[in-house]
Amino acid sequence: MTETVRRHAAALAPEELPAYVYDLAALRAHAAVVRAALPDRVELYYAAKANPEAPVLAALRDAVDGYEVSSGGELAHVRATVPGAPLAFGGPGKTPAEIAAAVDAGVHRWHVESEQELHRLDAVLADRPGTVVDVLLRVNLPVTTGALDEVALAMGGRPTPFGLDPEQAEECVRLLTAGADGDRHGDRHGDGVGRLGRRLRLRGVHAHLASGLAAAEQLAVAGQIVAWSAALAERHGFPLTEVNIGGGMAVDYDDPTEHFDWKAFGEGLDELLGDRPGLTLRIEPGRALTAHCGWYATEVLDVKQSHGEDFAVVRGGTHHLRTPATRGHSQPFEVLPVEGWPHPWPRPAVTTGRATLAGQLCTPKDVLARAADGADGLRAADRVLFAMAGAYAWNISHHEFLMHPRPGFHYLGG
Repeated sequence: MTETVRRHAAALAPEELPAYVYDLAALRAHAAVVRAALPDRVELYYAAKANPEAPVLAALRDAVDGYEVSSGGELAHVRATVPGAPLAFGGPGKTPAEIAAAVDAGVHRWHVESEQELHRLDAVLADRPGTVVDVLLRVNLPVTTGALDEVALAMGGRPTPFGLDPEQAEECVRLLTAGADGDRHGDRHGDGVGRLGRRLRLRGVHAHLASGLAAAEQLAVAGQIVAWSAALAERHGFPLTEVNIGGGMAVDYDDPTEHFDWKAFGEGLDELLGDRPGLTLRIEPGRALTAHCGWYATEVLDVKQSHGEDFAVVRGGTHHLRTPATRGHSQPFEVLPVEGWPHPWPRPAVTTGRATLAGQLCTPKDVLARAADGADGLRAADRVLFAMAGAYAWNISHHEFLMHPRPGFHYLGG
């Protein structure tokens, strides 16, 4: 925790808690380090789904090449917050209305998830003569490194609703490129451009396969994605100019001091690009960019013992910070002791050396940290700051359950 965050959280009145506190100066510094570690031919896009708060998006603008959005709502929000920034539109189940809005917004890159999506996009473009868009086919590739076996969240390499299986990708490439050899769907152009390729320009492949990979694992997967993409382009005779290897860089909630090795990752990507002139790689980290810049600050309302175990009940809970419940971990935290107890009754405190930190919801699943040693001596009215709350926290939480007040939001160093 930075001293700026610590002082700000300590100064908040109890009725101002819970609150999210973001250190935007630290975020900008971290993003600049990430950008500096990447080769020139690697573009850095931020996955807005990780944390779409407007000050966060704006703080990243100088370090990132663009933003990845996955809905019409995200598209409109990011476009309004960082106008003019390049956008990539991904995600399954794009509606016709979202596709039309994204075309009109000038989306920079399309991550196409199915053959029907290709046709839907082409149909929208047919009403906009002269408009051509650049597409990457999202492919659900099997990988042989074993890197996906132990990850908490896999989006590829197995049956999923995401992307195209390799044989389906082959058919989509034919729709976009088949011409010289004839297009079985009609329109023999004889110029290497398929029927859909008149308005959809195939640039390459997108393959986001998993979240939670360390640098070495990410590089192994990236190597297989690039090799498969190059073979696909060679089979169909189209120029491979871009490969998007996705995000999913590991973030260690058990050890907040452990960070993804961006330097090694950048060096590995540089080596991967070395013998492929004309190819651009793109990555789309979300959590790994913003997780460490945010804290969820709250206070202990009560401490009580149940069957020999201590429980500290805090303001708020997983309806504000769902990450630990979703991922099944204990959220790391730091205690800010508050001296003085204004009440005539004894001050409840942890006496067993550890405690489970639970929220105010009427469910046993409302747990932020379980049997935590760091809670030794924790007392009612002490402040607790949960770290690594800068990604997939407030924006994925079930806000309205029990209708508790929403937290405050504080942006420092803006």
